[in-house]
Amino acid sequence: MPDVAFWQGNEALAHGALAAGCRFFAGYPITPSTEIAEIMAEELPKLNGRFIQMEDEIAGIAATIGGSIAGRKALTATSGPGFSLKQENLGFAYIAEIPIVVVDVMRGGPSTGLPTRTAQQDVMQARWGTHGDHVTICYAPSSVQECYEIAIKAFNAAERYRQPVLILSDEIIGHMREKVVPPTIKPEDLVERKRPTDIPEKFVPYRPDPKDDLPCMASFGDGYTWHITGLTHNDWGFPTNNSDEIEKMMKRLMRKIDRFRDDIVEYETVLTDDADVLVLAYGSVARTSLRAVHEARTRGIKAGFFRPITLWPFPDKELEKLARKVKTIIVPELNCGQMVLEVERAVHGKAKVVAQNLVNGELFKPEDILSVIEEVA
Repeated sequence: MPDVAFWQGNEALAHGALAAGCRFFAGYPITPSTEIAEIMAEELPKLNGRFIQMEDEIAGIAATIGGSIAGRKALTATSGPGFSLKQENLGFAYIAEIPIVVVDVMRGGPSTGLPTRTAQQDVMQARWGTHGDHVTICYAPSSVQECYEIAIKAFNAAERYRQPVLILSDEIIGHMREKVVPPTIKPEDLVERKRPTDIPEKFVPYRPDPKDDLPCMASFGDGYTWHITGLTHNDWGFPTNNSDEIEKMMKRLMRKIDRFRDDIVEYETVLTDDADVLVLAYGSVARTSLRAVHEARTRGIKAGFFRPITLWPFPDKELEKLARKVKTIIVPELNCGQMVLEVERAVHGKAKVVAQNLVNGELFKPEDILSVIEEVA
């Protein structure tokens, strides 16, 4: 690993995954995420890992789930249409509690949309794309350095909480180049899934530890027998229609994330102590927004900046506290209005929320956001 690198965001995500211990990748090339697959195809064999190009995105996530069940930290990467195709198996990984990391380098949609242009149109799909109740962990990097670091965090969260973890990048972050200083990663910095300590004859595959609501995970080939299904199941992994067992499983799946919400949520604030106007942005738009906030300050406007690093769980409690102090929250995003709905829910009417949307495949310019700041100030 170089001391300093000049990487694209997609390159940084791939190298961060490798640093986190990822040793299996399955996927299908799709713009603008393909560089991730290319790096993994080149680097995994050097680390005794495995890369498989599958026939489509559905097979890509299916094989990724299989790689994780076999005991490897596993990754797949895609964009818009491929993310849609992965949703059914993403739900399977949620209910079967299979740790994987899924990268979605967002582009414009719907359908084939804008393969080579940027957008942030998959935000709500990341939260609700697969059917049924589940709790989503989703990160949104806004720099190439952060792509590397978030890849490590995502694998740690997937292994720690035994579920899929999503990374929502976008075409601009994925393809821009910046200086990256890879941090030194020690073995203790990496989280490994809990392995069973019982002898195989006493192994109950979905019996949770009351300390964290998480069951141990055996790997296929370790000598432990367990049944994996997309059906609602009991502690043995077998389908059940027992009402008590159904409710027990569903509530545990929600609780195992909810109870550690404060450990998972990440966000950044700048100049918020005395702010009257708050700009909330994520991903590539956060970069433009922060520039606009600094420029507003030079013009005497008390502007502040809030960036959710975890889109899900959303930092609603933290934002609600700021909403008590500011007058207006501006939400610029590259869609027709998705995260703004979550902002409105979080602030409970304590501040005026203003949506600013752009859906032409381009990024906001700082002056675009500055003009709205001046308008509401």
